[in-house]
Amino acid sequence: MNLLRQKLTLLPEKPGVYLMKDNQGQIIYVGKAKILKNRVKSYFTGSHDGKTARLVSQVADFEYITTDSEVEALVLECNLIKKYNPKYNVLLRDDKTYPYLTITEESHPRVLVTRQIKKDKSKYYGPYPNSTAAKEAARLLNRLFPFRKCRQIPSQPCLYYHLAQCLAPCIDDISPDVYSGMRKEVSTFLKGDQSEILALLNGKMLKASEALQFERAKEYRDLINDLKQLGEKQNITLNDFIDRDVLGYAITTDQMCIQVFYLRQGKLLARDSFIFPYYEDPEDAFISFVAQFYIERKVWPKEILLPSIESLVLSRLFPIVIPQKGKKRELIQMAMTNAQTTLHDSITIEVKQQNETGQALATLGEVLSIPAPSRIEAFDISNIAGTHNVAGMVQFVEGKPQRRGYRKFKIQPMETLDDTAAMNQVVMRRYSRLVSENDPLPDLILVDGGKGQISAALKALKELNLTIPVAGMVKNDRHQTHGLLDQSGGQVPLTKNHPTFFLLGRIQDEVHRFAITFHRQQRTKNMTFSALDSIPGIGPKRKQQLLRHFPSLDEIQSASLEELQAAGIPQNAAATIYEHFRDTKPVE
Repeated sequence: MNLLRQKLTLLPEKPGVYLMKDNQGQIIYVGKAKILKNRVKSYFTGSHDGKTARLVSQVADFEYITTDSEVEALVLECNLIKKYNPKYNVLLRDDKTYPYLTITEESHPRVLVTRQIKKDKSKYYGPYPNSTAAKEAARLLNRLFPFRKCRQIPSQPCLYYHLAQCLAPCIDDISPDVYSGMRKEVSTFLKGDQSEILALLNGKMLKASEALQFERAKEYRDLINDLKQLGEKQNITLNDFIDRDVLGYAITTDQMCIQVFYLRQGKLLARDSFIFPYYEDPEDAFISFVAQFYIERKVWPKEILLPSIESLVLSRLFPIVIPQKGKKRELIQMAMTNAQTTLHDSITIEVKQQNETGQALATLGEVLSIPAPSRIEAFDISNIAGTHNVAGMVQFVEGKPQRRGYRKFKIQPMETLDDTAAMNQVVMRRYSRLVSENDPLPDLILVDGGKGQISAALKALKELNLTIPVAGMVKNDRHQTHGLLDQSGGQVPLTKNHPTFFLLGRIQDEVHRFAITFHRQQRTKNMTFSALDSIPGIGPKRKQQLLRHFPSLDEIQSASLEELQAAGIPQNAAATIYEHFRDTKPVE
């Protein structure tokens, strides 16, 4: 939640799309906003109804993509919902598509509204999120330009001919050049040059108003408004069915962010961000990234759009396009803008976290009367009723987890087997090894538990003649971090909204997750071994073969003879295993 609060302060006052994620990193909601800052913040302030409250309760992180307009945000939202199918998006989870305007590639063309783009020679314009505006535009174009209106050419002129809205190919031979000129005018209009038609409509609206024909004037006014919406540019979709990647980058003095937009079938469906330090000229670093990115994938899209670069080396390897104008250039600019935003947000959050972490470590040192601890190691014991006893240890350096320093422990049999005895054994084993290997010791040891666990750890350290501060992390009834105990078992005063409390919560959650995951792995493995122990002729080596090949006991139980032999088990032994699990009830 602390990360969310930091990211909320960095949201821009721009239109765009936001993607809500759960604690597994899964996208659970996609939304669009006219102003991202206001919309996303609204989820985390005030009260909400049941649906929104359920969504917010599962949000662990979010990301966003800025766009040039709300129309772009709406189209992108639709594309992303179809791509990720988030469980909290209901309205747009169907197969609804936005309408396009098309000039058909026929001898006598028509202007139509369609939701399906066919791979023909017809020209398509859109998509248009405002379907009413698209229909009104098609109606207007059909009134202004005498394209064919009938689906099938009739044998005699219809009403449209008499209204001068059709050239009547049913009775006259129409030159292709006539249609070519009309196509050009319609294309100019649909690409955004609406000045002449809007001026014409505006004149008709004023004329109708002066003639007190208010209904007609209102009709013209509505057409003008719809056409203005229709003319709003959006760069999210290109209507050529081409798969392409769009790359943009941003830099600081030592960090680079590369944004990759993936357009498939002309639609922007996903994006990736990569942030890394660079130690060379920015363009060289960018070129190196692009080469590695696509060589590793071994396949690439039909086009790779890049910003302007001087070197031509990439063009010799990949289908590189460096657009200078038009929608492709605007897509490049959008990628560059999002790269800059992502890099700025990342650096700002990192600086804030470093400041908060520094404050948290300094306060932790103060309340425990020790120097601010740089290296912290935390222990947790995990078992069920004393069985499958294991422990996990995590290491945090400068407030960040160092997974290379994590350790797992199987608790060795002892006369008295409880959590305090297990803690004593694990601490003894850990630091006797560090001493023997002359490895650095931690500045602080945290144990998950109360006074008993603290005393057990201190006893082990005393036997090793080590003086390392020890503190205990205690939980409440809901298994959440509740407080901190010093070496004597006394409660250390900490406010719940202090950075130190958040840091302790992260450490306690991480060591608990690590220990209980190891415990579950051992329990599953032991259950599997127990089930295999009763099979004649299956010794330790063949058990290991089976466990390496099959992910679980259920897989072994349901395996066929051929599958068992594929695991390296001889035919006779495979037959024994196969028959054993069909003569006995499967282990629950």
